[in-house]
Amino acid sequence: GFKCWPWSIQQHSKYFFLTTDPIEIHKKKLFLWFSHLPQEERQFGGYFSPETMHVDPLIVEKKPEERAGLVSSPFQTQAISSPSVTVEQLFESTGNCCEGRGLNVLLYGAVGTGKSTVVRKLVLDWCSGTTLTHFKLLVPFSCEDLSQLSKVASLRDMVGRKYLHLTKHPLLSGEGDQAKNVLFLFNGMEKMNLDFRIGSSELCSDPNEALPPGVVVVNLLRKYLLPEASILVTTRLSALDRIPQKYVSRYAQIFGFNDPDRQRAYFTSRLLQQSGETAPYQEAQALVELLYLNLQRESQLAAACFLPSYCWLTCATLHFLHFTDAKAPIRTLTGIYTSFLRLNFGGEVLGTGTGTNVPIQEQQSSLMLYVVRTVGKLAFDGVAYKRTSFSEKELEQWIGGKTKTDEELRQLAMFQTDVLDFFLVPCVESGKHLPKELSESDERQYVFSVPEMQEYLAALYVVLGENKSALEKLTGQVSVAIGQASEDVGALFNILSKFIPLRIFAVFNLIKLFPKLYEKISTYNKGSIARTMAAELFRTEDSNNEDVLDQVEQTLLGVHGPQPKQYSEGKPFELYPIFMGGLLHYGNRVLLQQLGCTIQSTTVAQITRALRKYLVRELSKPQPPEELMDLLVLLYEFQNPRLTAEVIATIRAIPLSNIRMTPLKCFILSSVLSCTPASYHLERLDLSSCLLTNDMLQILWPAFRHTRNLNLQFNSLGPDSCIILRDLLRNPKSAIRSLQLCDNPLQDSGVRTLLEALPENQSLTHLSLMHTGLGDQAALELAGKLQQHTGLQELNVAYNNIRDNAALALVDACREHPSIHTLHLYLNPLSDVGKKSLYVRGVPKSQDGSGRKVRVLASVTEGSDISEDWHPILRVIRENASSWDRQRVKQQLKIFLRDLEWGRQQQQSLWKRLHFRRVEKGVRKTLQMLEKDAPYTG
Repeated sequence: GFKCWPWSIQQHSKYFFLTTDPIEIHKKKLFLWFSHLPQEERQFGGYFSPETMHVDPLIVEKKPEERAGLVSSPFQTQAISSPSVTVEQLFESTGNCCEGRGLNVLLYGAVGTGKSTVVRKLVLDWCSGTTLTHFKLLVPFSCEDLSQLSKVASLRDMVGRKYLHLTKHPLLSGEGDQAKNVLFLFNGMEKMNLDFRIGSSELCSDPNEALPPGVVVVNLLRKYLLPEASILVTTRLSALDRIPQKYVSRYAQIFGFNDPDRQRAYFTSRLLQQSGETAPYQEAQALVELLYLNLQRESQLAAACFLPSYCWLTCATLHFLHFTDAKAPIRTLTGIYTSFLRLNFGGEVLGTGTGTNVPIQEQQSSLMLYVVRTVGKLAFDGVAYKRTSFSEKELEQWIGGKTKTDEELRQLAMFQTDVLDFFLVPCVESGKHLPKELSESDERQYVFSVPEMQEYLAALYVVLGENKSALEKLTGQVSVAIGQASEDVGALFNILSKFIPLRIFAVFNLIKLFPKLYEKISTYNKGSIARTMAAELFRTEDSNNEDVLDQVEQTLLGVHGPQPKQYSEGKPFELYPIFMGGLLHYGNRVLLQQLGCTIQSTTVAQITRALRKYLVRELSKPQPPEELMDLLVLLYEFQNPRLTAEVIATIRAIPLSNIRMTPLKCFILSSVLSCTPASYHLERLDLSSCLLTNDMLQILWPAFRHTRNLNLQFNSLGPDSCIILRDLLRNPKSAIRSLQLCDNPLQDSGVRTLLEALPENQSLTHLSLMHTGLGDQAALELAGKLQQHTGLQELNVAYNNIRDNAALALVDACREHPSIHTLHLYLNPLSDVGKKSLYVRGVPKSQDGSGRKVRVLASVTEGSDISEDWHPILRVIRENASSWDRQRVKQQLKIFLRDLEWGRQQQQSLWKRLHFRRVEKGVRKTLQMLEKDAPYTG
């Protein structure tokens, strides 16, 4: 049937009234049907506005002798001199048409160029009275539906069966010239085997005569049945000649989006519908601008977006990457690609062509399965040998190399005409990721329309079991053959065993073992798939590349500024194992089943069992943050809570420092950790320098509840973020022991909000508020609240705006606290007298020594002595100096040097003087590092 696309209902409400006019009822029902929002469109969320989604593709009228002229490159369409026409213009009368006869217009194009979208827009516009108004009746038919009809029926019965309200309508009676007001629309003519031979399709002019559906359509096109009616036929390129030229009034080819401006208009209509919210709208606007810049460079993306289908895929992927909503239904990247293929190939079959008497259902096989076995095999070979480009000879070898029979040749010709260009296009970015010997040759190279499609098809090829070894194929065939007669063979063996010699009988027993042997080989093969997934995910040469989600975004938006460092040779295929995991998810398997590609549940179970073992083995080794992020994406795409919980249970730390976090990545992290039981706790979650925002913290809430040591430093979190952190600490199930908020502009207001959680929290032992803009007032309030939290052991308020009085109050509060043993106060504007007072206050007051001593880290010196903590103070300064105020840090280091010089002069011992010199050397080295702007090397 039709792939339904939406249109506005509100703006056409004037047609929604009670009426007995069959035409008005027909318009209403058609409008509701063609306005249906398919499942694939719902992933755009409530922001999606259907009435602004349509962008007219390029439609060019062709002369009969030009109709087979195909475009070899997307960019060649820019040189077409013929103007773009509309469908309405194609039905304008011409001097060549016979008087009293309607027009037969044939609209053709390759898969994905937008034929179905144009048809839907046409029907909706006719219902609203904005186009083709000279036709009183529009009757759409799906050729796929007609091909399934097995009973004979008249034209009026066919119309009445689909549109009950049009039963016996006078416009279809054939009387007079009433049919001139009727337009028939046949979508997808390639799905019917029309035979125009008189001997096969008898002539018929009576709309009440019952005939096979194909014969009725042929007589309509012959203008023998209702000759005054006009007809619009859409078809694929390979079926263009199924309708003889003499029965076609006009040919028109649909080319898709031939220029960046059409593509930009499509992206704008999809991405800028953000419900008026300022922040999402601005982000979407920036995305559209980056996309447009990438398209203008005639990049590989521009070649792909020549097809509107790939524009949809681009928008769906960007919406997934940038506008993921925790409240929306779960979406995965694998799911987007599977839905994309279902939109374009759902119900599509690979027929045998014309000239056969075999029923249409028996002639056809799944087109998607054919794609997997040909293009998927090519994709798998490319991934296996780290290649993204292929020569024409290689395409011929992989896609048609084993074709032998006439039937296979016909199928191959149809596939190459209609589908091959959908997946493979000429390489426009010459020399990129091409082997040296290939890039220097003159032979044209072909690449996948989007790089991720190569990895998806390669993964599908593997998961479907199409890459079986020769041994597995042989044992599988023998196993099936024996299994079909296992009971009879077994009974026969029992009888013959009494008469056949033992040696011969042993051969028969060996044959009986084939099913078990096949099962063992098959299980080993599934284990090798899991091993491949783990090995590809944690490849050493790809360990320093950016995470896969960033790589996907760079493919779409391009790289602006310095090129990212690529440590592996050629293109990394890190999405390949992730797609393999995603394809095992039940939802994707259901969609693939609709496409004729079946993944057995036993296969999923075998791969899952083996995958857990290999992932745990790899995770026992230290992994960089990018690889851990890829693992989280794999587990998220898999959507298997049990496997996820078992793998995460072996992890005690997730260091994601310097990963550019997005709402999607935060959602993935929370989703994965939410699969673990309530008793599981992550020892350390490092999200430092991850560009976190307040909204991301809200998404990360489930992940924080499973964390003991949480590092959020260097994220520019403001006072509003403290509301979320306060509620987190207040939660009875919170297990956070250490909270690092260094280098976030929390300010006094944010710290005050955070302090509200202290009375109710019992888990926190280490709190770092270094360089958070903390002032005297908030520091005094912190001192007053410390006694309400008895578990705190270490407090870091270094590099703030705390002066002497507030610092002394903090030291007194810490000394009276039952458990605090360390207080960091260095890089605060403290006077020399204040520093000396801090160390005095840090020792217990009682003479019997029963009080507690608190380590106060305020400077590298304690009066005239060296501080015991001078080394950790300098280390912290070195590690963070690159992001701190250079002038302020240098000023503090000069104060350290002055204090060290004064203290050295007070010493009589040579050894103490040498110790002072050593500390001075460390301070001077740090100062020189700042002046040279050199990074800290540890």
